[in-house]
Amino acid sequence: MAIEEFGQTAAGETVHRITLEGGGLTARIMTWGATLQELRLEGHAAPLTLGFPDFASYPASPYFGQTAGRHANRIAGGKFMLDNVAYQLECNERGVTHLHGGSAGIAKRIWTIDNHGSDHAVFSIIDPDGQSGYPGTLKIETRYELRPGGCMAITYTSVTDRPTLANIAHHSYFNLDGSDSILDHELMMAADHYLPVDADQIPTGEIRPVEGTDFDFRELRPIRRDGPDGQVPYDHNFCISAGREPVRTIALARSIRSGIAMELRSTEPGLQFYSGFKIKPSDPGLNGKPYGPYAGFCLETQSWPDSPNHAGFAGAVLRPGEKRVQHTEHVFISS
Repeated sequence: MAIEEFGQTAAGETVHRITLEGGGLTARIMTWGATLQELRLEGHAAPLTLGFPDFASYPASPYFGQTAGRHANRIAGGKFMLDNVAYQLECNERGVTHLHGGSAGIAKRIWTIDNHGSDHAVFSIIDPDGQSGYPGTLKIETRYELRPGGCMAITYTSVTDRPTLANIAHHSYFNLDGSDSILDHELMMAADHYLPVDADQIPTGEIRPVEGTDFDFRELRPIRRDGPDGQVPYDHNFCISAGREPVRTIALARSIRSGIAMELRSTEPGLQFYSGFKIKPSDPGLNGKPYGPYAGFCLETQSWPDSPNHAGFAGAVLRPGEKRVQHTEHVFISS
């Protein structure tokens, strides 16, 4: 375990990076955004996640490895009602939607390292009342732990002093073989339904069966689909359950090329699968070359998107006296 200076924000704040080792994994995590900057598996040359070798490239990145919140994913028009009070959040995505907590959300601020050891680190941040329009002061704790058997466990714990929303999510882009595209990775998700979206990527309100559609990942199959280029622009919530449950396996991703698989276990009711189709060519990444569309995929465990505006969606409301614990495990297996 080591802590080092990794860069400076535009405001002159020092960004630190901590290195953890355990279970055959090495993880490097920044205080900015409690961001997983790099994840590597012993015996595998390429990094398992997209990232950059320097901090300067991160603020403009599409949330590479960051901790999104206080409400991850999208809220339509940035509007919601809570206890008969209307709230207006910042619309930081094209001026029409609220995304990942806003332009100054927890993904884009400095966290404090509360404690650490060789295989774990705990970060915390206070999201003040009124930040991006949210009610209440929210305290969030993020614990990264590398466990035996190739397991990276992430736990988010949130408490509030007023009724608010709390939906924290990890936003790494995974690539299990170091290739330019993840379209030939195989994926399984334990979801019978998904949420169709409109032109602004806001759920329409329908909870649609996956059967007979390109959204059926109930059995392991390639992300690539039949067609001229095999590309499918996935950025949708898959409905795992109606609410939080004890930790269970909800997804499996695998690269035939490398033989590496990632089992995903979580408490969360929703799984946002994003195929990375909007990634724009960027500065050279950890693999030494620029990333492009489909360079990595996200599996974001969370509440369902736009849940405050849909009575039947697994929601994110948190009240004083409650503790929101969101736990996810990424287990890497090499064959």
